[in-house]
Amino acid sequence: MKKFNIRKVLDGLTASSSSGTASPQPGTYQNDVIQETLQSEHFQLCKTVRHGFPYQPSSMAFDPVQKILAIGTQSGAVRLFGRAGVECYCQHDSGAAVIQLQFLVNEGALVSALADDSVHLWNLRQKQPAILHTLKFNRERITFCHLPFQSKWLYIGTEKGNIHIVNVESFTLSGYVIMWNKAIELSSKSHPGPVVHISDNPMDEGKVGTFQRTINQSINHSFIPELQNIAIHSVAWHHEGKQFTCSHSDGTLTTWNVRVPAKPTITVTPHGKQPKDGKKPEPCKPILKVEYKTTRAGDAFVVMSGGLSYDTGCRRSCLTVMHGKSTAVLEMDYPIVDFLTLCETPYPNDFQEPYAVVVLLEKDLVVIDLEQIGYPIFENPYPLSIHESPVTCVEYFADCPPELIPALYSVGSRQKRQGYSKKEWPISGGNWGQGTLSYPEIIVTGHADGSIKFWDASAIMLQVLYKLKTAKVFEKALKGGKEEKPSTEIVDEDPFAIQTVSWCPESRMLCVAGVSAHVIIYRFSKQEITTEVLLEVRMQGELNDVDSPDPADPPTPSTPVPPSSSSPTQEGEPPEAQVRSAPLKQSPGYQVELVIQLVWVSGEPPQQITSLAVSSSDGLVVFGNSSGLAVVDYLQKSLLLNISTSELYSPSDPYQRQPRSPRKTRQPSGGEGLPPCTLSHLNVKLSRLRHSSHVYHNLYCPLSLHLSLSLQSASHCLFRHPLSYYPSLLLSLYHPHHPDAKDSSFSRSRSSSVTSIERESREAISSFHFSESFPRKTDSSPSPSLWLGTTQGTVLVLSLSLPPTGDQRLQQPVEVSSCGTLVRLKGGILTMAFLDSLGAVLPPSYEPWSEPNAPDEEKTRRRRPASPPPTQEGQDSQYAVVCSEKQAKVVGLPSQSCFFKHNITESSFVLRADVVQMAAGLCLACFCANGHIMTLRYSERPLLDVNYLPLTDMRIARTFCFSNLGQALYLTSPTEIQRITYSQETCDNLQVCVRAGRYTVFYYIPLSLTLPSIMVFQCMVC
Repeated sequence: MKKFNIRKVLDGLTASSSSGTASPQPGTYQNDVIQETLQSEHFQLCKTVRHGFPYQPSSMAFDPVQKILAIGTQSGAVRLFGRAGVECYCQHDSGAAVIQLQFLVNEGALVSALADDSVHLWNLRQKQPAILHTLKFNRERITFCHLPFQSKWLYIGTEKGNIHIVNVESFTLSGYVIMWNKAIELSSKSHPGPVVHISDNPMDEGKVGTFQRTINQSINHSFIPELQNIAIHSVAWHHEGKQFTCSHSDGTLTTWNVRVPAKPTITVTPHGKQPKDGKKPEPCKPILKVEYKTTRAGDAFVVMSGGLSYDTGCRRSCLTVMHGKSTAVLEMDYPIVDFLTLCETPYPNDFQEPYAVVVLLEKDLVVIDLEQIGYPIFENPYPLSIHESPVTCVEYFADCPPELIPALYSVGSRQKRQGYSKKEWPISGGNWGQGTLSYPEIIVTGHADGSIKFWDASAIMLQVLYKLKTAKVFEKALKGGKEEKPSTEIVDEDPFAIQTVSWCPESRMLCVAGVSAHVIIYRFSKQEITTEVLLEVRMQGELNDVDSPDPADPPTPSTPVPPSSSSPTQEGEPPEAQVRSAPLKQSPGYQVELVIQLVWVSGEPPQQITSLAVSSSDGLVVFGNSSGLAVVDYLQKSLLLNISTSELYSPSDPYQRQPRSPRKTRQPSGGEGLPPCTLSHLNVKLSRLRHSSHVYHNLYCPLSLHLSLSLQSASHCLFRHPLSYYPSLLLSLYHPHHPDAKDSSFSRSRSSSVTSIERESREAISSFHFSESFPRKTDSSPSPSLWLGTTQGTVLVLSLSLPPTGDQRLQQPVEVSSCGTLVRLKGGILTMAFLDSLGAVLPPSYEPWSEPNAPDEEKTRRRRPASPPPTQEGQDSQYAVVCSEKQAKVVGLPSQSCFFKHNITESSFVLRADVVQMAAGLCLACFCANGHIMTLRYSERPLLDVNYLPLTDMRIARTFCFSNLGQALYLTSPTEIQRITYSQETCDNLQVCVRAGRYTVFYYIPLSLTLPSIMVFQCMVC
């Protein structure tokens, strides 16, 4: 095995793409030799599995013997579903919409008809489903296909009214065509329209009925009734083959007898009003589809979609089930795309004995139990509820603590809905085997309604574990008193939408930021508690003379604004989300620890939070936006630091104001200033004020930060009963208004050399990292520190001085001091990581989880992790890896020497980057806007550089994330998550599992008494 010194190791971590360049920087290299572990052979990019509901479904088919469901979409995708965990994704190359699917029942094959007038035959018996044959129609448009049970002839109807017959075995045209003008009476002068339905007589396979828009006809001309001005939408044969039922555009159902073709024997309008004078019922909405299923024991089931009266107030789609004299109208949340009735037998000439109805909606899949009173629905085992509310952010965690998934499942199992059918899921085809991927994986999704879902993603499956509703913290505001229809698209009226999530799996601390500029901190508990807001701290920080301060004149503090029950908003401003004041019952799971809100200042709304981080070992949470950053001690419920970005740049004084652009001076309001105080003095004043009642105090610091505090009379309970309520902390980060300011989630700079004017107007906080490191060059041992990156490519460091653990930690203030700028890169900072002297990643320190609501004598004492041994003089014991949108650098600590820098890309920019742990070592994974996925390590060229996915949708950029062990994912559509792997070992494991048939195996049982044949069906590689 080759060996390289630390210089080459660090060089690899900053490797660039094929267009990038590397340049060594001066530094000292007195480090020991370490082993090289990663090579390009360790990497391969492939898709693993797609989760979620098929986006924009268009068609559906079901194999009644194998009990497999197929769903086609408008993008040419086909999703196959069996029992829980059995799923497969296939894609047509053309991308045309799938208009119809037909199973070759019990034969392991599927026919798909597309909107581009092509018909494909899929082979499902091989390792990976593939298209065997394709037919392309050039002169006619395909409108309908029909494949009779156990037949080798496929009937294809066209828009011209003709029917072509295809031999399924060879998948070639037979040459026999039923022309529309040969199948109608000579007296008919009008074109019958396109073929809307084809079906065979259940008792006579030689008779195939074709149904066009205005005429019914059969091959042998024995039955040709003509319906004028009443369009046909669907047809259902009765099992005895003597009658069939048609659904029409006027909301009627007509039943025809084959031997009496003159007129229908029965005409009913299921939802029409019956006039008393014997006239015809008023027309209703079209009945788009009808199915007629018979039973041995009693009346037949008639299932139909549509047909409601135009006067009906219900605006949602409905499914009607008629059984005997009872009629049930089942309201659906979304429009109905298609439905199928599941029966006990696949033979059409026998009593069908229906037991369920599968309803495909635009954004959901519902299965209704026909055998239980009230027609309850089955509990869906598939992860199809990802889009229940639009996904706004995603985080992916691989190799989580093994006890975390059972803990989340135990609290999430209590959230399950009641009233489901007691029967097993009827779509039960396939078999699920155990793979070799055994480490626990968790996906966390944030949604537009303020909910957060935790998913078990282990072994390529996906199962919801726990759902957290953050909106419960706020007062409910009804919009017009009307219930709004669920949507999968993100809208501006989502005040609780999740912006970003920071989660520590080891300590189970959760911190979320919303679009309304609020931050909520949660602790995990297995016990139920009731909390109420007994303490409200209102803080407003505003920078005076932000436009053009005169250095000769001392700044004058503004007059504090007394706190009130509602925020001081001007006319036309939307009110901020109000934290609930009533007691809140919190179930076991994640419970509120602290709520932080940014408030309006001078008539301007707060900027959205762009970065967020939580440290369980330090008891701190930090968040930033385009205005600056704030550090909050969630143990003491106090604000430690509220500062603008520009005031962090002076190494000697973090509060020294930078020069600003000359603008019109805004005169501050009157008030007398106080002598300057350091940050530690500020904390002391805050701690003193915490024990007073209803105190207003005005503080002045060199950072021109002015606080207005209001503490309720019960504030002395803060440390005595810290879990009997959750406090609400309101503050504001001042932001100057700029007309050209835009949503800068992916804004990028073209140069790291910017003026103070540009920095003041454009710079925002883009990333945070808590670490036990060396914030100063003179440090001999690591200490707690906070590293922050900006959108202008600057990395700054804050040193944290924490009190001893125990009671002193809850009483003494935490001191924060700035250590100035560490390094600058081109483009905004995306990620930071720390390595030890051997090149191993140093994870952030954390506090192991313990029950927060346990009695005091049972609580585990807070202990900080042991610090690494002190460094020897002149030798670096840590290395900081910093990646921006353009570059990557490695900096030695505590010397702060830049060893190497690399230009990752010149023509594009990096959207997401993470230092990830692979099975054989460490690497830097990057996803660029030009679609390239790269992994960087030891060589000047990337170990992996694949042009995978061009950035065509900001959804991909917002949700793409890497995880350890070579895993990644992104939201490929509003309803689907695509998981990929860039690990060669994982790809090999998936192929081995497929070859061994350990994932999805469909046992095809012939109807004759012979040995079953086996079809191995790959659900891993898409």
